[in-house]
Amino acid sequence: MSGGSQNFDVLIVGAGPAGCAAAMTARRAGLSAALIDKAAFPRDKLCGGLVTGRARTQYRQIFGGDLSPDLFQPHDRIAFHAGGTRLGAVQNTPRLYLTMRRDMDAHLLDLALGSGASNFTGQRIAHLDVDSPRVTLANGAVLTGQILIGADGVTSIVARALFGRAFDPERIGFALEVEAPSGPATETIRIDFDAAKWGYGWRFPKLRSTTIGVGGLQAPNPDMKGRLAQYRTDLGDGAECAVKGHFLPFGDFKRVPGRGAVLLAGDAAGLVDPITGEGIALAWQSGAAAGDAAARAIAAGKPQGALRLYRRALGPLHRGLRMAVWLRPLIFAPRLNPLFRRAFGRSSVVKGAYLRLLAGEVEYPGLCLLVLRRLPRAALRDLRRRHAER
Repeated sequence: MSGGSQNFDVLIVGAGPAGCAAAMTARRAGLSAALIDKAAFPRDKLCGGLVTGRARTQYRQIFGGDLSPDLFQPHDRIAFHAGGTRLGAVQNTPRLYLTMRRDMDAHLLDLALGSGASNFTGQRIAHLDVDSPRVTLANGAVLTGQILIGADGVTSIVARALFGRAFDPERIGFALEVEAPSGPATETIRIDFDAAKWGYGWRFPKLRSTTIGVGGLQAPNPDMKGRLAQYRTDLGDGAECAVKGHFLPFGDFKRVPGRGAVLLAGDAAGLVDPITGEGIALAWQSGAAAGDAAARAIAAGKPQGALRLYRRALGPLHRGLRMAVWLRPLIFAPRLNPLFRRAFGRSSVVKGAYLRLLAGEVEYPGLCLLVLRRLPRAALRDLRRRHAER
């Protein structure tokens, strides 16, 4: 389409996981929805591609069916390391899945379009009016709607239009990744807590490649390239690979994710777990919540009330993220993380709780109580050991 104007109930900027979840939910409620994205799908997207049990539950609720093994490779073994020390491995974990975002996102878009959402992918936005709301595409087409959902990632143009910038550069995270040659099909998922300051490293073995990356808060990691290079050396990976980077809203979530009839979802709302780095489950959850809030606000004849409904739906998620931000220094702060390492390495209960968090079987309040119980014991053992060594 070039030129002309079309009207929709909901305009969704960004056709990734959050945008497709919003579109599916809006269409299920009978709303017309436009999915807008500058990229044509399939497209490459930098992401570790870890899909947790929590995400699997969201997928079932929003998209129907279960995760196809053709797109989501199951794993049940994970190994933890820190500072070159092995903290233990866990077999028969709650099921984790690995995927390539290029494939997964194209699949999600097909589902959203199959539900009746209108396709405006491969279309660059020339002008955005968040007050109308109205989107003018580079080809001259004008799209109007009652509600606008910004699901366009960490550098969101919708967030910039609302707040002047997409994220706080002092609090943002950053990640670097490579797609290395694939290893054995039985290779274990690996997490290294100290591969980056206030962050971690990962090796995710997939069918066609192995994703290796490091990520954490950007400010304490001015040489993230050096950290990735060292991490790859430690893993014995010397393949020639293109290095790609992206910002990561690592706990810097927006307490007010929008304004009136404009909602932000997924990375655009800063919804990435500040400890595990998980983003896909939160994108699906928030996208669906945004679509539902849009439907309820429109049904009530009050599109400007969408944000109030949306914030109420996100309340439990925001509370969990606040607790995770509080807990994060116990894991990553230089003066405290040696204590965490010992507690994590020695306690199968703590490791199990971390995995249950990924599986969606426990939330942060329960995890906080467990860590607070275990850390004093680890501190006491450490004091006894030091006294014995004198």
